[in-house]
Amino acid sequence: MKREEQARIIAPCGLNCGKCLALEGWDIRMHAQGIIELLGENFSGYAARFVEMNSVFEGYKQFAALLEYLASGSCGGCRKQGCLFKSCRVHKCVREHGVDFCFECEKFPCEEHGFPEGLKNGWEANNCRIRDLELEGYYEEVKDAPVTHKQKIQRHQERGILN
Repeated sequence: MKREEQARIIAPCGLNCGKCLALEGWDIRMHAQGIIELLGENFSGYAARFVEMNSVFEGYKQFAALLEYLASGSCGGCRKQGCLFKSCRVHKCVREHGVDFCFECEKFPCEEHGFPEGLKNGWEANNCRIRDLELEGYYEEVKDAPVTHKQKIQRHQERGILN
């Protein structure tokens, strides 16, 4: 994958937009669309009949609505349209400073990010990791690894990136 595409997938804060349910043309949207196609247009009728076999199908209408939502991801990523996290100021800041990632800015780390404390730690650790591994290495590290925020902070502390 080219650096340009990696930079679209890895946000300036270091989050992997490829794991976001809103990113257009990416895994979650593609798989949700695939499930919709596999189930077909008439599955709600089958689900109604399947309730007799398993009560889980009583919730099919809500499941179908969620699936439609997941299949309609329309975010182009924060570099294109801004972050979905309303208090985030990273996407504007990197443009103003002419950098792709926060760590490239002479003011990094700063307080211009707009994140609460827990997200601030992840933002800083992610950017330190991108700096250390370069974008290509960081992308390889995070592309297939969904981890919790707590696990990510713990890994960064083990590596000495955060105290």
